Amino acid sequence: MANSYIFSSESVTEGHPDKVCDTISDSIVDACLGQDAASRVACETMVKDNLVVLGGEITTAAKFDYREIVKAAIEEIGYVNDDCKFNAANFFFVNALGQQSPDIAQGVDAAAADGKETAEQGAGDQGIMFGYAVNETPSLMPAPILYSHQLGQAITELRKSGKHTWLRPDSKTQVSMEYVDGKPTRVTAVVVSTQHAAGITTAEIREILKKELIQAVIPGEFLTEDTEYHINPTGLFIIGGPEGDCGLTGRKIIVDTYGGAGRHGGGAFSGKDPSKVDRSAAYMCRYVAKNVVAAGLADRCELQLAYAIGYPQPVSVHVDTFGTSKVDEAKIVKAVKELFSFKPADFIRDLNLLRPIYRKTTNYGHFGREDDLDSLTWERTDKAEALRSACL
Repeated sequence: MANSYIFSSESVTEGHPDKVCDTISDSIVDACLGQDAASRVACETMVKDNLVVLGGEITTAAKFDYREIVKAAIEEIGYVNDDCKFNAANFFFVNALGQQSPDIAQGVDAAAADGKETAEQGAGDQGIMFGYAVNETPSLMPAPILYSHQLGQAITELRKSGKHTWLRPDSKTQVSMEYVDGKPTRVTAVVVSTQHAAGITTAEIREILKKELIQAVIPGEFLTEDTEYHINPTGLFIIGGPEGDCGLTGRKIIVDTYGGAGRHGGGAFSGKDPSKVDRSAAYMCRYVAKNVVAAGLADRCELQLAYAIGYPQPVSVHVDTFGTSKVDEAKIVKAVKELFSFKPADFIRDLNLLRPIYRKTTNYGHFGREDDLDSLTWERTDKAEALRSACL
């Protein structure tokens, strides 16, 4: 008998209050790295109503107007309509950023320090990081999160194109997929909730978004007569964004990764420079896992790394192919350790992470995007052939 189950993943658009915060925080990271590649950034953002608060720690030689960076980010998202209380033209701003602790800095710096075990650059914190890949979509991402992200991108494009002027920035999407024997077979339910202007009926919204969004994005072979469509199920969504809900940086970590299909170490990504292994090592883990699957060595792969603050080598490297490996898993582990360096200084260099590339990662997933491999270097599969050769 076939093994069947339903798995769901959600995404949110850049106008969701938490993603507004992620966008602002990553804009600050890019502004710092754009002038000073040695910047250390840990920028947190909170938004509520028309208030924006920055907090955290930054050490940088970069000089810029923080409020102007915030304003530009809000404008780019699209909060420019007078019917939204949160608006780029009129917001209160509090900058509570401080300087990075010298105790943390000495652990990360590539220099000797009293009591430090090594003079090499160390990890910016202790913690565990995961990367995941699966061969059920061309981008080697799980199907539910991939289609949830694509729905979010498409509804944003509909809004920004001006085709539907009633659309507002805050939207959420969710896709439920039935798997049979581990393979995605059909979409059982799609949920779309979007903020809108007054004056359009719920019936009109549902008709437009079913045809121009859902049926245009999700491949027809996955939609059946039994697929459920839940479009603005509450009936009204006029009050949204930071007016409707307080936003904070780093609250959408499952949206940012694999939609729950792969594990997450717990550390958020946005607002952090690559010395923070919460972000950079998670990118490295995805890079390795994706290359293992791209090499045809396994149908699924998950890599876990763990670090001690200030120490350059990971304290553990774990590879799991969930019983899908095509060769002895020990060969994959050996090849991974031989072909990749997991020292932060090495993979920051190898993935070219000391650049202002992070606003490109903020929305619609940090993984699975192949539209700009010059920036999103962890999505490359340039190590697949070497891995294959080492294992076969």
